[in-house]
Amino acid sequence: MTARSFIRRFDFKPLDIALHTPFGISGGAQAMANNVLVTVELDGGFTGYGEAAPLPPYNGETQAQALAALAAARGWLVGRPADDWRALATEFRARGGADCGSAQCAFEMALLDALNRRDGIPMWKYFGGAGTTLETDMTVTTGSPEQAATDARAIRDRRIRMIKVKVGGPKGPAYDLARLAAIHGVAPDSPLILDGNAGVSRTDATALVQGLRKLGIKPALLEQWLPKDDLAGMKALGEESGWPVAADESVCSGADAQKIADARAAQFLNIKLMKAGLSVALDIAAVAKRTGLGLMIGGNVESLLAMTTSACFAAGQGGFTFADLDTPLFMATNPFEGGFALDGGTISVAHIKAGHGTIPR
Repeated sequence: MTARSFIRRFDFKPLDIALHTPFGISGGAQAMANNVLVTVELDGGFTGYGEAAPLPPYNGETQAQALAALAAARGWLVGRPADDWRALATEFRARGGADCGSAQCAFEMALLDALNRRDGIPMWKYFGGAGTTLETDMTVTTGSPEQAATDARAIRDRRIRMIKVKVGGPKGPAYDLARLAAIHGVAPDSPLILDGNAGVSRTDATALVQGLRKLGIKPALLEQWLPKDDLAGMKALGEESGWPVAADESVCSGADAQKIADARAAQFLNIKLMKAGLSVALDIAAVAKRTGLGLMIGGNVESLLAMTTSACFAAGQGGFTFADLDTPLFMATNPFEGGFALDGGTISVAHIKAGHGTIPR
């Protein structure tokens, strides 16, 4: 039987990674991943790593907030028993982690990685062992129609089949429809996930649906077009379009997931570990499976470390129809060894032997 472990060291530092090009969504663009690397060491010498990836255009969180939340936790964490990671996650949340989901996530990720390494268990098996592969999309961020066509062509050249397109923002539906027409022109057989990041009004949503029909484009998924609290609008969008809808910004807890299920507002839930951590992600997945909602795994602008953790979570849990784990491809450098294997659009975690299998270089 494994001996009880205690947290011996809890460290963190900025993790700044340049991007090839800015990552733009409806709420703005980010030119660099301003993340945080977290290290948890157990008294047996087993070390785990976590990543906070705050994304200001997504939910307003910043690197400074993540660093402050982690700094506030150091004093009470060191010396604490580590085995019941979900209990520690609950305490972290109560002591301020609820105000910074990315910091909460980084702590949980590092702690669970250390425990899994101690026990010699790969994280995908810890989360259920249902599978070891996923098919990821790749994103066309905000930009001109010409750039959208160039990006879509490059995605297909990578042998990635599914394309995610950011829509919404100040330029309006006509601009997005021109971009989507350009993408469809160079990748007519690619399933399209259209992600509004809660930046599309009901009026603009109707215009987008009508325009897509005229273009002969049938999206695979409409991801969070409307503001996060507009569940009635989300349900109406699915009924109006006849296309499946995913909630993202609207679902940050198990209670949120249940509310969406009760309202029949969406057909899929997008789980992002950065919203509130791994423990809450398990709660959301449990609600989805109990209520028959489909699942998607996504993320912020995350390195290979956090994206591998998400891949282990989704593959291990099973039942994820969509995966959006592409942001390591947007980064100019990779400061890690290990991580998931990528072949075209297929992610594999089968080779990972303990934890999430990713360590700093």
